[in-house]
Amino acid sequence: MSKSCVLAYSGGLDTSVILGWLMDQGYDVHAVYVDLGQPCEDREAIRKKAENIGAKSVRFVDVQNELCRDFAFPVLQWQAKYEAVYLLGTSIARPLISKVCLQTAREVGADAFAHGATGKGNDQCRFQLAAEALNPDIEMIAPWRIEAFRNQFPGRTEMIQYCEAKRIPVKVSLKKPYSSDENCLHISYEAGELEKLTVNGVDLVEFGMVTPPQKAPDKVEQVTLDFEAGVPVAVNGKSLSPVEIVQTLNTIGGRNGIGLVDMVENRFVGMKSRGVYESPGMTILYSAHRVVEQLTLDRDLTHLRDRLAPEVAEMVYYGFWYCAKMDALLAFIRDAQKPVTGQVTLRLYKGNIIVDSRSSGNSLYDEGIATMEGSDAYNQTDAGGFLRIQSLPLRVQGKLRKRDIS
Repeated sequence: MSKSCVLAYSGGLDTSVILGWLMDQGYDVHAVYVDLGQPCEDREAIRKKAENIGAKSVRFVDVQNELCRDFAFPVLQWQAKYEAVYLLGTSIARPLISKVCLQTAREVGADAFAHGATGKGNDQCRFQLAAEALNPDIEMIAPWRIEAFRNQFPGRTEMIQYCEAKRIPVKVSLKKPYSSDENCLHISYEAGELEKLTVNGVDLVEFGMVTPPQKAPDKVEQVTLDFEAGVPVAVNGKSLSPVEIVQTLNTIGGRNGIGLVDMVENRFVGMKSRGVYESPGMTILYSAHRVVEQLTLDRDLTHLRDRLAPEVAEMVYYGFWYCAKMDALLAFIRDAQKPVTGQVTLRLYKGNIIVDSRSSGNSLYDEGIATMEGSDAYNQTDAGGFLRIQSLPLRVQGKLRKRDIS
């Protein structure tokens, strides 16, 4: 009886090799291409490649809207950035890929789930933690963690040779060795020449969405965004679906050099790695969302959210999406974001985002209170008593523990 598995299939070098290798091991392989809005990929060519290699079946599942609505936008509401910089574009997608692959496994009767993540990276964690949370009985196949596979393919040269022998066309070549991962939220680049920290990543990478700032138009472009309960709903006055919002802002932000990141980050497995990212649309959304929050969220709630945001980013980065803690945190942010409704207009210029105007029917900003002009709304005399109360423990301590003021 033949063995059966589903493979998270991208059509790139690694998963093309893995598809052939799994078949060599006696598996019927059901290739699943999870359509996340990868902007630079030829889907029909990917389908034909999987069929030509010999996949038992090839499925394309479009989850672009779900990715934006149910994964990216809740993370946006958290203002979550891994290590204060990375917008988690790859991390956000992995639990959804696992979910789709497990749904396919159930439909085709497969009891194993294979992926192309390496034993050094974060994606193996994200795929497996999500898959086992959704189906504790699933068998995980991670070829890069199998010694026989690594012995057969010690490097990219051997993988390319394997593809050439089987007449499998591949996107990556020895002349362009860095790898990329893309979806509608971002494109990430790593490995190859990017492992050398002396190499300028922005100069090296051929970006798929963003025009480098120095080549962007020498003029300002305005963009207006509307939010309801912390969720973006319209761009420049036009109501759009979640994925349409991201795609529209990718185009607008991309041509203005918005959203490039070059960083060295701490992987979940313990090592540091260098990544270059482009996230034009999400970078605009993070900035606009924060502006509306500044009007509509009170101080203590905002500060609590900001203290928790790094932990949320860490959970997403590591792969702990389907767990009780994340469920509770997502419920919290849905409630906290209820008043975050409003409109903001931004100016985009050569990689920069400048606030032009902002408004909200839920605004807590009161010009009558905030003004430095005379006003009866705030009695400055009251501040003296406020500060006497605040300083009470400091005064008590100051009498007992004299501080050197010399």
